[in-house]
Formats: sequence, structure tokens, C-alpha cells
Amino acid sequence: MKRLLPSSLLSQVMVSVALALLVAQFVSLALLYRAGEERRETAILTAAAFQLVTGAERAARDRAIRQERGRRQGGAAGLPPRLRYTISAEPPAAGSDANGEGESEARLRAALLLEDIDPHAVAITIRRAGDDPLLNAFAEARPRFERRQGWREKRLYVAAIQREAGGQWEAARVLEPRRRQAALGGLIFQTLVTFGVLIAVLFFVMRRITRPLARLTERVGDFSREPGRVVQLEETGPSDTRHLIAAHNAMEARIAALLDEKDVMLGAIGHDLKTPLAALRVRIESVPDDAQRSKMAASIEDITATLDDILTLSRVGRDGAGVEPADLGALALGVAEEFEDLGEPVTILDPPRLVARVQVTWIKRALRNLASNAVRYGEMAEISAIEEAGQAVLRVDDRGPGIAPDRIAAMLEPFTRGEASRNRATGGAGLGLTLARAIAEQHGGQLVLENRQAGGQITGLRAEIRLPL
Repeated sequence: MKRLLPSSLLSQVMVSVALALLVAQFVSLALLYRAGEERRETAILTAAAFQLVTGAERAARDRAIRQERGRRQGGAAGLPPRLRYTISAEPPAAGSDANGEGESEARLRAALLLEDIDPHAVAITIRRAGDDPLLNAFAEARPRFERRQGWREKRLYVAAIQREAGGQWEAARVLEPRRRQAALGGLIFQTLVTFGVLIAVLFFVMRRITRPLARLTERVGDFSREPGRVVQLEETGPSDTRHLIAAHNAMEARIAALLDEKDVMLGAIGHDLKTPLAALRVRIESVPDDAQRSKMAASIEDITATLDDILTLSRVGRDGAGVEPADLGALALGVAEEFEDLGEPVTILDPPRLVARVQVTWIKRALRNLASNAVRYGEMAEISAIEEAGQAVLRVDDRGPGIAPDRIAAMLEPFTRGEASRNRATGGAGLGLTLARAIAEQHGGQLVLENRQAGGQITGLRAEIRLPL
């Protein structure tokens, strides 16, 4: 269901407002249509009231005309004159679904009161013209009337009044006029035009709001990948959006300044520490005890290597190294050959060609760290390069004890090791995985650690660097 819903702010607002406008326009169309129907009914009731008011006089006149000119059919109301106004002892609406005086009866009574006629009873029946007994009898006797197209399917309004209690019923029959299709089409066209204009105006307004937000979102993503490159965004859009962009520009400049200060500080620390370490390395040569001298030299090397790792971690993504297309399969093969030359148990199958844009030096460093951990903790390392789900995967498997599931996330943090000591012979300072993760994320990828299992038993650890192709 979520996939069917729009994700961006512009699309969500446009869809929400479009649906609301569409509902509002349909409601407006329904109200206009209802108003038109009420006008038609008012016209019918007005015609019926007119026939009832002038009924007796017109009936006499019509009889005289028929005697002089013969039988005629037609008329403005769509019925023969003798059917428009009739007088009977029984109400023509008898047996209909009309009970008492409803809204239509009240409106007819109000129209008659304007002509100083206050009937004792009013009844209105709406029926199919073909179901009216008087029309059927007339049609049987008048073949020409019977041949009229569609008269039986029309709606017939039969309005009857009884002027005095116990008196005769005067009835007026009015056929419902044909609906004007052009009027309904005009309403629909007007609704569509209004809807289109409102959506167009809304789109341009929302575009003005969301375009600066989209640029800001893109810039935040770029800055997270390259925090050393500062770009001042133009402050555009509504005032709230401009204030947000201004705050981001200030924050970006401040973060970049802090990162520069950090690099300068680490560089100074590295220089200040390496110089006395080098001097100390020279001085220990005068120690006569070979065993003590070797231990002191090893300690100095551990400190120097840890310092190198810290400085390297701080420079990831900020050393200015260019990104270039590289064959990751050949890169993995080269790393494996380096370990083989040193006699380390590292193997690799013939890797496929996988081309991605990477910083070659950093990716090699990350893969070396994973292979070193596999050899140190898992006895051996099996390197492979594959393509999976649109990503290039550099995979390193070992045959060690693996990592407890609740410790995998912690192992990616700085200075976290599976072995408690800081001796490089047993694992180093705990920066290898952290550095590999930072390099992978710098390339828009990720470092994934998981235990390999067979028969419910852990058979080793699998470390993967996943990079976008």
C-alpha cells in the first residue's frame, strides 16, 4: 500500500489537495444539478397552477375551438387541451404514493394563494405517462397521439385541488419537459475548467516552496559525503524556507571549520608524538639486554601503528584522492597476491570484472584490514568479488569462531576488539573494522558482518564491503 502513495512533499500535497478539490467540485456540481432540477420542478408546478387557475375558462374556450376546427392534438404543455385540465368527482391522485401534503403540495398551494385561491385539499402524483389511465384511454381513441415517440416513458405530474370540502377535484396534467443536455454539459465543463485552473495555480505555488527544499536535501546528502567542500546555497522561496537555508549554510560552514581544525590538531599531534617516538627508538639501541630491547621496540611500533590508524581514519574522504573507474575484481586479486607473497593463508577464486568509481587506495586499505582480521582470528581468508542486487560485493570469509550476534554492531566502533589486550600480535588497537566501515560509507556503500553457519553451528565470519556499481 505504501508503494502506491506518493513519497515527495510536492506529490503528497498535490494529490491531497486534488482529491479535496475534486470532491468539492463534485459536491458543487451536485448542488448545481439539484438547483436545476428544483427550477424544472418549479416551472412544472407553476404551469400546473396556471392551468388550475384558468382551467374552467380555458376548458370552455377549448371546447368552442374544437367544435369549430375539429379535433386537434398538441399544445404548449405537450398534451391535448382536454387532458391538461379535467374535473372529476374522485381525486386523480387516488391510490398514488402521495400521503398528505408534502413539499411539492406546499409549493403548489403557495403558488395558488398568490392568485387568491386557497383550496381545501391539494394532491400531487408523479407517475409514468404510460401508467395514467386517462392518457391511455385517450391514446386508444387517438392513433395519432399513440404514435408519438416516447410519450409513455415520460414523467407525468398530476396536480389536483379540491376548492371546498366535498367538492369536485380539478386536475392539471403536465408532462415533464426534456432536460437540456447542453446545460448539464456546461456544468461539467465549468467544473473541469475550475479544477484545472486551481490545480495549475497550486502546482506553481507548491513548486516554489518545494524546489528550494529539494536543493537543500540534495546539498545535505552531498555534504555528508564530502564534508570538506562547502557550498553556500542561494536563499530562495518563502521566508521560512529562506531562514532554513540560511541556518544550513551557517551550520555547514561551522562544521567544515571544525573539521579543518580537527585535521590541523591531529596532524600536530601526530608530528609531536612521532618525533619523540623516533628518538626513543634510537635510544633503546643502547639497551644491552636484547629481550628488553625487543619488547621496547615492539611497544614503540604498536604506538606508531595505532597513531597511523587514527590519522588515517581522520583523513578518510578528505585527502583529495580522486575517484576513478576501477576493476574491483582485479583490485581484490592484487590484495590477495600481496598476502600470498608474505606467506599468509589468503586465497581468491578467479574474480569477474566489476567496474565501479572508487578511491583505489582506500578500498585496498579496507580490504587489507578485513583480510588481516580473517587471518588473525579465523586462521585463513577467502576473498571473493561478486555482483549482487546491483552492488559490487568484496567478500572475506574465515573459519574462526565468529562474533556473538549482540556484539556485531559494537565491533564496528573504534577501539573495540574481540580480544581484550591492545597487543598487535593479538589484534591491534581495534580500528581496522572502523576504518573499513568509514571507507565503505565514504563510497556510498556499507560494511556488513555476519556469521557463517552450517548445521546450526558457526563456521566462521563473513565480512562484506558493498559498493554501488
